[in-house]
Amino acid sequence: MYRFSTQPSLFGYLLLLSLPLAQAQTVTPLQGQNQQQIQSDIAACQTQAGTTPSSTTTSSSDDRGGERLRGAAKGAAVGAAAAQIRGNQHDEIYDRVDDDIKQEYRQNKARDAAAVGVVVGGSRQRQDRREDRRNAEQEAQSSMDQTYANCMSGRGYSVTP
Repeated sequence: MYRFSTQPSLFGYLLLLSLPLAQAQTVTPLQGQNQQQIQSDIAACQTQAGTTPSSTTTSSSDDRGGERLRGAAKGAAVGAAAAQIRGNQHDEIYDRVDDDIKQEYRQNKARDAAAVGVVVGGSRQRQDRREDRRNAEQEAQSSMDQTYANCMSGRGYSVTP
């Protein structure tokens, strides 16, 4: 009979090294499993946890598409409004200017603001996608850890985080 109590630190190190999916988890055999059975169960549960399909999808990034277009539209509206306000601040001069020049001025300001809106919208879109990716990876890791713990528990082990 193999006694775990004689070499607890060696056994613990072996378990920790062989558990890449279940980081910082302690596995304790409850049914007197031998070393070979423990290794076999760990490998089987790691395989099961690693091949479990993730329940998360990446459709959330598709739901937020068009940030650049929205940013450009908002920027253009703000730019045109700002140009009109600036013109109204100088009524006496602005009234003497030709309507075509006023229109061109508003269009130029709208175009400049739309370009800024595209950049800001793209930045927000990239930031949202990175956050979605991080959340999906965390959920997948948590799901794999839970699958591994459930598998080991079903095989007669106590798994503690």
